[in-house]
Amino acid sequence: MGDGFVFVEILIFAMIAAFLVYRLRSVLGRRTGEERQRPNPFTARPDAPRAGAPDNVVPMPGRDRPAPAAAAASPDEPVSLHAALAQIAAADSSFDEKHFLQGARGAFQMIVEAFAKGDTATLRPLLADDVYDNFARAVRDRQAAGETLETRIERIADADVVEARMDGRTALVTVKFVSEQMNVVRDRNGAVVDGDPNAVVEAVDVWTFARNTRASNPNWALVETRTTH
Repeated sequence: MGDGFVFVEILIFAMIAAFLVYRLRSVLGRRTGEERQRPNPFTARPDAPRAGAPDNVVPMPGRDRPAPAAAAASPDEPVSLHAALAQIAAADSSFDEKHFLQGARGAFQMIVEAFAKGDTATLRPLLADDVYDNFARAVRDRQAAGETLETRIERIADADVVEARMDGRTALVTVKFVSEQMNVVRDRNGAVVDGDPNAVVEAVDVWTFARNTRASNPNWALVETRTTH
């Protein structure tokens, strides 16, 4: 009788222990969505001053080329913007449109600021090779003419993804930026030769960013700049 009672006690304790282990594993093994977050590859420095590039003063390379109309989807392979973004997310599980746009805003301001200052060292890692060559050439031409570009982005009124696609392993996302900017060009003596330091104008830029989704480098690079008229 006594041995049977002891056996029942052991069995009860074992069942309680098994239940506790199950509960602990169910809690510790549950993902909360906060385990690991990818850093924003475009976030500008917190202390970076606002700056911009003029649409009607000294165009950034490529800004004088109108943005082409969106190509019609093939009847055999219709891909909506939503579907294209889903394809990118499937290739890169960390991709999030909202997070990307936050970074793109920072990239826009950082690149425009660096271009205005002639800071090619900052531009180099943010741009694809051919885009960097065009930007650097425009900076050299401006410096050779003895001109300085003063720009200020008052605000980025809007930033929306307008195109997206996968090209092999490479994800390409195009963003339309609408910003309000002050732009002025001065000669070597400081005299205004173009623009108005007291005027704020609206600029519309269409930029395409790309990233190899198989690469370990999480950064996106600017591969094309356009403008709309």
